[in-house]
Amino acid sequence: MRLILALVAVLLLSLPALAVMPDEVLADPRLEARAREISSQLRCLVCQNQSIDDSDAELARDLRVIVRERLLAGDTNDEVFEYVVDRYGEFVLLNPVLAPHTLLLWFAGPVFLIVGGIALVLALKKRNRVETVPLSSEEKAVLDELSAEPKH
Repeated sequence: MRLILALVAVLLLSLPALAVMPDEVLADPRLEARAREISSQLRCLVCQNQSIDDSDAELARDLRVIVRERLLAGDTNDEVFEYVVDRYGEFVLLNPVLAPHTLLLWFAGPVFLIVGGIALVLALKKRNRVETVPLSSEEKAVLDELSAEPKH
């Protein structure tokens, strides 16, 4: 039973690797490892929530082939990223770059979270604050009357 569970676990863990076709795999293990590393950081433009390494889409396959061709041509990892980004735009990167034009993307979330937290704290403080207003002379007289009445 343990053997079957182990085999199922291995098969489930290897599912993302099934997107890369055997004819795409490079003979050099180092280059293939670099290709996998690069492919895991590039977005499938069809699926948009998967890397090209995990996607079965035809465009993802084309991008995997391009990555491997560039590596075989002697490009560094950065040169491969630059090549792909030049042709497909920064959207192809799963992790956006930190640059002046992406500052809003990087910092808007934390800024809104901090501002929202401050607003929540201030609203709760204001809600819990009870203002005491002194009694008027008429109200004091009514209170004195009520407290002076004999109990039945």
